[in-house]
Amino acid sequence: MNDRSLSANIVGDVPADNCAARLVRLFGSQAEVARRLQLDRAVVNHWIKVGYVPARWGTEIELATDGRITASEVVAEASSRRPIKLKSRPDGEGPFGSILQGSDTMSLQYAPSKRITSFHPPQRTLMGPGPTEIHPRVLTTMSQPAIGYLDPIFIDMMEELKSLLRYVFQTKNALTFPVSGPGSVGMEYCFVNMVAPGDKVIVCRNGVFGGRMIENVERAGGVPIVVDDEWGAPVDPQKLEDALKANRDARVVAFVHAETSTGARSDAKTLIEIAHRYDALTIVDAVTALAGIPVLVDEWGVDAIYSASQKCLSCTPGLSPVSFSERVVDYVKARKDKIHSWFMDMNLLHSYWNGGGGGTSTAPVRTYHHTAPTNSLFALHEALVLIREEGLENCWARATRHHTALKAGLESMGLRFLVRPEYQLPQMNAVRCPEGVDEAKVRRTLLNEYNIEIGAGLGPLAGKIWRIGLMGYSCRTENVMLCLSALDQTLSDQGMKLHVGEAQGAAHAAYASLHASIAQQKKERAKVARVA
Repeated sequence: MNDRSLSANIVGDVPADNCAARLVRLFGSQAEVARRLQLDRAVVNHWIKVGYVPARWGTEIELATDGRITASEVVAEASSRRPIKLKSRPDGEGPFGSILQGSDTMSLQYAPSKRITSFHPPQRTLMGPGPTEIHPRVLTTMSQPAIGYLDPIFIDMMEELKSLLRYVFQTKNALTFPVSGPGSVGMEYCFVNMVAPGDKVIVCRNGVFGGRMIENVERAGGVPIVVDDEWGAPVDPQKLEDALKANRDARVVAFVHAETSTGARSDAKTLIEIAHRYDALTIVDAVTALAGIPVLVDEWGVDAIYSASQKCLSCTPGLSPVSFSERVVDYVKARKDKIHSWFMDMNLLHSYWNGGGGGTSTAPVRTYHHTAPTNSLFALHEALVLIREEGLENCWARATRHHTALKAGLESMGLRFLVRPEYQLPQMNAVRCPEGVDEAKVRRTLLNEYNIEIGAGLGPLAGKIWRIGLMGYSCRTENVMLCLSALDQTLSDQGMKLHVGEAQGAAHAAYASLHASIAQQKKERAKVARVA
């Protein structure tokens, strides 16, 4: 039976005109549906058999079909056709019946007070400071069967993962890999390896995460020299140089490239150049920067850098990509004291991530260190493949494009940004809450009525700003327009005098202007090429 006959002869109580069957009719075959959506054909075949497309594919289907099958149709059908929930087994009964005979009073005294069933999170539009929405391909990859962390196939995948991270970091550093843990673990990994007791470390603080760097220096036994700047402003290069002149024995300079708490971008290249003039190593926080704005590790001469999987990489939380120059690796190897953390000892992890043992590897055999989170690493691999397919420069351009439209819409409502335009991050927009508006109530309304999550201010900015993220898979036109529409209505309900639809119109105009500019640039390039 071919694809067309399969979709046309659905049996049982599954309607023949479901979204899965319509997809096959639109594109001509299951194989073409799979190609358009970049899926395995078996997945499409499964959709045909069960008679619906899972709700999480709604947006992708609408885009692929140019709106002929809408996301709302997919979601509505999936909600009505979701798989039958089997009744849970009675407490204490395993899949093959009760194993132990007699009373289970002892185990029940520790049982939860309420009956707990499987957890099913709601479908949210995530436009906060992280995590982001996750591409369906990444979610599908994460659900693949687990394999061992020293399996040759897994080790080959690790090598691919490292090469993809080098691409995203724009580096040839051999020691480039994901640490098992969130971005905070990546931060601590850098400090615990690079800061010995008594070392002076200059920390530039212009938001929450510069403050966390100070905490890491102190816990490693170092002496922090703090360079403070206003929250919402970038790190001042002159202040850094003054601090280095006054502390010529400083061993490390640490700063946040893209401050998540404020949406401010600092000039990483200049700060690194200043640090190197005084022979100091650099630690760069790129948690929000990586894949959202240019991060050029080799060109800038970054010594140590860390990021996080749940921001612009748009993967599940819990992994922290890091990269270290040979200068840092040699420095850590030469330390006479013992690294204060066994788990984060670079020398031990180096033997796991940079050893061999894969199907095609000729390097020394890897040394077991810890049980790596295999399925999360599968997911990161797929997220990085998506970035490579799109192109890193295109990722940066996409963030800027949608930021421009969002900004036009927000400013048309009279909202002001915290950060000056030249220092604004496209992927993290800090917007001042208007006077007379209940900041927390706006966020609650967006979450409860529109399923949109935006972030609150932290520290001295708590209650004063909203943080609207445009990172990774969340950075899409439909999210920008939905956020503007929902915010327009919510602020109107709180008494702000707004013209309905004006914000969306401003965003559309910004998109149109950008498209016209791109089209003109293409014409000019084509003209130059013809002349040449």
